[in-house]
This record gives sequence, C-alpha cells and structure tokens, in this order.
Amino acid sequence: MADRKTPTRMRQLVDWSAAVWAGLVSGIVFFLLNLFLAPLIMGGNAWIMTRFIASIAMGEGILAPPATFDMTAFVAAILVNFVISMGYALLIACIVHRGGLLTGILAGGGLGLAIYGINFYTFTYFYPWLFPLCGWTMGFIHVIFGALAGGVYEFLEVEEFVPVEEEK
Repeated sequence: MADRKTPTRMRQLVDWSAAVWAGLVSGIVFFLLNLFLAPLIMGGNAWIMTRFIASIAMGEGILAPPATFDMTAFVAAILVNFVISMGYALLIACIVHRGGLLTGILAGGGLGLAIYGINFYTFTYFYPWLFPLCGWTMGFIHVIFGALAGGVYEFLEVEEFVPVEEEK
C-alpha cells in the first residue's frame, strides 16, 4: 500500500499594509465626522470637537473657552486621532482578516460599537470630561469607523498563507 502524505494545514496571515491603510482611511473619515457631523447634531462647532480629541493628550485644560481654532490643539487632535485609529484598525484587521468583504464591514461595524462602549464606559474613568459626548451620535460614528476599517482592510487585503506545523 502506498504511503499517503497528510495534507498540510495552512494559516492565513494578516496583511499589515492593508491594515495600516484601513486605519488611515477610517481615521480620516472618523475625524471628519467628529468635526462636522457631531457638532451639527450635538451642537457646538468643529473646534470644540477638536479640543475634546486633543484633551486626551493635553488634558482638560484645553477645553477652556473660547472654542476657536487653536493650532496646538488641532495638531494634537490629529496625532491622537491617528494613533488611536491605527491601533483600533490593526485590532479590527486581526479579528476580521479571514472573513471577506461583507464580514469585514459587518464585523467591523460591530467592533466599532464595542470600541464605543470601551471608549465611553471605561476610558472616561480616566477622562471624565469626555463622558458628556456619550450618545447615539458618537455610537454611530464609531460604527462607521469600524465598518470602514473592516471593509477597507478586506478590500485591500492580499491573502497570504503559511503552513501550520503539525505536532506529533
């Protein structure tokens, strides 16, 4: 009888380049939605939202009036936004990387909602001045972020597989 070779199991790798691009694209959209959609629905202006994002790095003092453009707050808000967006997009990519485009969008949206919960019901312990932003608007923006991160990742992903070592 011929010796039959056991088929090799394969494992799909995360495409880190696609994950970074997903973080960049979803981070830009997230930032723009916070600058324009959130103030439109919640009141205020774009510079208030910029200062809220910047306050994660700069502290509560940056929220003091007037709510006008401040270059330091704007740069800090962009940096904070993209550092956090990259981190969350890499996490989303690790979770959805085997699912396909539709799964990436739907699971990403669900993960965006989970991120909203983490941000507003855990991290606000350390940043209590952000809790007043909690609401459906921010939840919606986080869902859009997650769906976009998952969808862009799956759209750009180049599938690569490596063999899995079998233990004997």
